[in-house]
Amino acid sequence: MRGKLRVYLGPAPGVGKTYAMLDEGWRRRARGADVVVGLAVTHGRPKTIAQIRDLEIVAPRRIEYRGRVWEEVDVEAIIARRPQVVLVDELAHSNVPGSANEKRWQDIEALLAAGIEVLSTVNIQHLESVNDVVNRITGVIQRETVPDSVVRRADQIELVDMSPEALQRRMAHGNVYAPEKVDAALGNYFRIGNLGALRELALLWVADRVEDSLQVYMGQHGIAGPWETRERVMVALTGAPGNDQVIRRAARMARRSQGDLVGVHVVSDDGLKREMSDLLARHRALLEELGGSYHAVAGTDVPATLIGFAAARRVTQLVLGTSRRSRWTELTRGSVVNRVIRASRDIDVHVISTDEETSRSDRTLRRVPIHFAHPRDRLVAAFVVAAAAMVVVTALAAHFSALQPHHAGAVTSSAGLLIFLGVVVVVAAIGGRLPALVTMLMAALVVDWYLVPPYRSFAIARGSDALYLVAFLVSASLVSVVVEHAAQRRVEALRARDEADVVMALAERLSRPNPPQVVVEEIHDTLDREAVALLAPRGDGWIVEASTGEPAITQPADGERYDLRDGHVLVMTGSALSADAHRLIGALLSYLEAVMAIHRLETEANVAGDLSRTNDLRNALLAAVSHDLRTPLASIKAQASGWLEPDVTWSPTDTHEFMRAIDSDADRLNGLVENLLDMSRIQSGVITLDTRTVGLDEIVPAALASLGDRARNVVVEVAESLPRIEVDAALVERAVANVVDNAVRHSTDEYPVRIEAGVVGDRIDLRVVDRGVGIPLVQRDRLFQPFQRLGDTDSSTGIGLGLAVSKGFVEAVGGEILVEDTPGGGITMVISLPLASVTTGA
Repeated sequence: MRGKLRVYLGPAPGVGKTYAMLDEGWRRRARGADVVVGLAVTHGRPKTIAQIRDLEIVAPRRIEYRGRVWEEVDVEAIIARRPQVVLVDELAHSNVPGSANEKRWQDIEALLAAGIEVLSTVNIQHLESVNDVVNRITGVIQRETVPDSVVRRADQIELVDMSPEALQRRMAHGNVYAPEKVDAALGNYFRIGNLGALRELALLWVADRVEDSLQVYMGQHGIAGPWETRERVMVALTGAPGNDQVIRRAARMARRSQGDLVGVHVVSDDGLKREMSDLLARHRALLEELGGSYHAVAGTDVPATLIGFAAARRVTQLVLGTSRRSRWTELTRGSVVNRVIRASRDIDVHVISTDEETSRSDRTLRRVPIHFAHPRDRLVAAFVVAAAAMVVVTALAAHFSALQPHHAGAVTSSAGLLIFLGVVVVVAAIGGRLPALVTMLMAALVVDWYLVPPYRSFAIARGSDALYLVAFLVSASLVSVVVEHAAQRRVEALRARDEADVVMALAERLSRPNPPQVVVEEIHDTLDREAVALLAPRGDGWIVEASTGEPAITQPADGERYDLRDGHVLVMTGSALSADAHRLIGALLSYLEAVMAIHRLETEANVAGDLSRTNDLRNALLAAVSHDLRTPLASIKAQASGWLEPDVTWSPTDTHEFMRAIDSDADRLNGLVENLLDMSRIQSGVITLDTRTVGLDEIVPAALASLGDRARNVVVEVAESLPRIEVDAALVERAVANVVDNAVRHSTDEYPVRIEAGVVGDRIDLRVVDRGVGIPLVQRDRLFQPFQRLGDTDSSTGIGLGLAVSKGFVEAVGGEILVEDTPGGGITMVISLPLASVTTGA
């Protein structure tokens, strides 16, 4: 049996995921479970270490890689130990080469397959689906990620949450990072804005996971109706006296439940425009005054239309007034209230009594028209076909009856019934059940009159004839019902296909700019609205974010409104819509809400990323100006002031030393300023190229010469026979000098820097190889960013612009810089440059 997985998800490091995991492990241990610690990454935090208590620890597997010993989960030892529960920290961790699996989540999958329950931890930034969003928020690319499907398959996900302010206080107290790292962390990744955005992202992800679980639960338990997470109260508006009492009762129910109030008036879909009655207009005004929204829905069947609209809008309570139909009308045409109650399923139906003390003249006794499931034109066509078929078949029956009065018995009546059965099928397919049933009854009478003895009467002499007629009536009834249902299913399938086509087309168009405008135009075109607009609240008024059609809509009161969860309002004008159209609007609005939420998050992430990068650049520039530029200036000032001191006599040797120090500091200051100016030129895009054909054997020596004594031990292996390149030699020389200078600072005399070059395709790769300490993968994306000094122990060698300038210059001439690992330790910088074009003459 597969083990269970429990994941502790956090918005950022330091919120207490490992602590919570260890606490749960110790609690299971106290209850008698066999619990072991497979791996707990404590980061040296005393409280986290103490939380391990007396839990058994399975010794991790030690793997040597690049001169360092790494500890990874020993999956084989844990499976051999076979505990009930194992604690394995950092689900998204990448194992070092030499491990059984590339990722730690794969180790956990092996433990789960062995039937062991696993408790693990992960941060939101390590989930694959949100990695790019986290990068835009924080400016940091997370190389260690885990597929969302792995976490979503967890049997339980627990969000370990903490407010940004509380997490910053934990960091300030030294409970997360070492004291020397706190200031840098608080000023970069752990800013309030970053933490708030990550927290919201984690909450949204967990909420989405809860929604998925909810849908699975509903499917497993056969729950198909609305899930009552928010009450929506719908009231039927009839325009009849006493309906205002029903509206007020529905408003009170919505207010008590903090829900939405929706008013629906069903109008005929016969295509005729009808003016709203004065009483219905007053009821609509009352509904809107009470905070409800009004909707006119077109439909032929009032109960089915009400239920269809309620299902489309996920209504939880439906409020109706008592019927004003007479008993005879309810007997012949049915009760709307009873039909709604029977079809309501999971929707609560409230029937509100109204004041009966109204004069008979005030009661609207208007005759409700009979509506049919098929359009009127097809209904008329069905009756025409039925009448024509009746005339033809009746004439034939009369003719045969007259010619063969003694032989028109059972065989002739059976043939006539079969012919009429075919006519019933055709009529049912054209116009539905009603004309088919009328045709059936007329056919039975015709057969009985002409083809069943005694002829020319409705009497039946033989029992077999009566049996034939009864069988015909039953068969024709069943056939008409089945054919009509098949026609209805076909119409519903075509409608569902059309709706799916609309949604698919909309999904394809949402990749275009301004998605709200795309949805508004789609609603306008698909539903044939006069005008559609998306309004957003702004102060005491409204602004139009997207609109189409005429006359223009500027206020929610200008038409039928639909409220979105984020405060926006969709307003449209036009004729009444059917319940199916309202369901389609619900799907389109769900798309719109999702797209707007994504757009809002992307905008916030972009703003946060821009602010983060601007803040980082500002802090780095201030640090550079305040320290790296002032240091040589202070040295020059001190040397010059000492040399100019009138009370001290300096020897020529001392004077020479002063001049050498001033010259060295001035060169250093000049180099810093040049890098700043070069970086400014690169970022502003004003580099002017002087391209010519040149060889690397010319560029490399010039670059090393500019470094002076610092490059004396560099080993150069660049052949003079290499093809020439077409670049700006001055820019490439500066780039090579900066790269070599950076490599020299991280090398030793035992392993000097080596420069190699070779042709790769249509390019030449210049490789600057060092055997230093190397740069971790997680930091390499920062390598070419301005003001980065990764691995430097002091700032005496520059302000971290050398590699950034090199990258800018190399890319300006059409090349690129790559970073590779040096076998045995260190890094290799590869400068790839284009070969000069070769021309041939006659």
